Amino acid sequence: MSERNRKPYEDVLELVGWTPLVRLKRVTQGIRTPVYGKCEFMNPGGSVKDRIGRAIVEDAEQTKGLAPGGTIVEATSGNTGLALAMAAVARGYHCIFTMPDKMSQEKVKLLRAFGAEVVITPTAVEPDHPDHYLQKAKRLAAETPGAVLADQFYNPANPEAHYRTTGPELWEQTEGRITHFLAGAGTGGTITGAARFLKEQNPAVRIVGVDPYGSVLAPYFKSGEMPKGEPYQVEGLGNDKVPGALDLDLVDDYVTVRDRESFLMARRLTREEGLFVGGSSGLIVHAALELARELDDPEALVVAVLCDWGEHYLTKLYDDEWMRSNGYLAVERQSVAQLLGTKDHVGPRLVSATPSTPVRAALSAITAHDVSQLPVILEGECVGSVTEAELMARVIEGPAILEAPLEEVMEPPFPVVDGHTPAEHLTRLLSRTNAAVLVRENGEISGIVTRFDLVRMLTGTA
Repeated sequence: MSERNRKPYEDVLELVGWTPLVRLKRVTQGIRTPVYGKCEFMNPGGSVKDRIGRAIVEDAEQTKGLAPGGTIVEATSGNTGLALAMAAVARGYHCIFTMPDKMSQEKVKLLRAFGAEVVITPTAVEPDHPDHYLQKAKRLAAETPGAVLADQFYNPANPEAHYRTTGPELWEQTEGRITHFLAGAGTGGTITGAARFLKEQNPAVRIVGVDPYGSVLAPYFKSGEMPKGEPYQVEGLGNDKVPGALDLDLVDDYVTVRDRESFLMARRLTREEGLFVGGSSGLIVHAALELARELDDPEALVVAVLCDWGEHYLTKLYDDEWMRSNGYLAVERQSVAQLLGTKDHVGPRLVSATPSTPVRAALSAITAHDVSQLPVILEGECVGSVTEAELMARVIEGPAILEAPLEEVMEPPFPVVDGHTPAEHLTRLLSRTNAAVLVRENGEISGIVTRFDLVRMLTGTA
């Protein structure tokens, strides 16, 4: 039985650290190299940033004059803010956070739930623009009496916290067998602090940075030249400049992963491993699996940081509609049979007539079943069609036609498609002159799809 939690703690900050290391099994099928996830989402604030919250606050008390009743100001993607807010509550401080507008609403609401003030800034501005979230935080710290800037991107207390906790935990949990450590860098604290400790124990441990495609860190690491960053959706990792807390001399390699790969892997970790994580975790694990597959070594031991808790992203990567609208999830291809199944059927699925049916009887069937089109079927095949509007117009022109058989007034037959046909193909068949399509299932005509049905599907009201 675990020794953890056998005795009570003094406050919530003592709960930070000693997160579990869990082997990934289902997402690694076919890969011989063992891959483990460091479950940082199990910290009390739900992320790896909990480790630096307490460290930065204690450092501010000792070196920056933070005193009771003071204010902590920080630029955050959300998780550091939550860690600082949690520490501030425990120590009696106020918090003001600046946050880019691409961050999830869950994070904003969480910070406000802890009593923090949140200032939203635009994402798509240059690093030195006054509205950039870092510049905004610096200005607020300077303007607010009794405030200190947490300055996670340049604060040495950030990597030091990981040197003292994350690195030693990984070494002990793997019994010194860790061969590869993968982490992202938003501030650079996690990868720098953990890498420094691990390489002190074994210089052969490989440190791999994982960057979102669009961040400047990986390109700068590889070329030594500073590129222009591009927008990306993954939160908390990557940067538009190299932060001071990141020591690239400790990093052996840097790889990039696209948003789509990150989000899909995060969803897989939740559904296949039971690990409810955010997009940054998906980004790092995707890279870890690629590396493990390339290594193909059962004696190696790869560790990936699982940065934060998936509940922060319910309205983003765990929302199918958001994923589809951003092109990360394929639009479900609905078949004609599925579309037919969404229709409300009070009566029979298909109302039809034969060529010998009198016009009067056809009009009666149209009225009784509240339909506008009537296929004319003979021996299982559509041989013609009539519509309510056309029949009524013919009757007004000459009432005697009521007794005539439909074969004398019917129009061309409706097209017939198989039930497995993609519903979007109907856009080519339904037109101003063709009001309906018949559906064949198991060799028999079983239903009808009209222009109205297709429009309901296309507008999302079906």
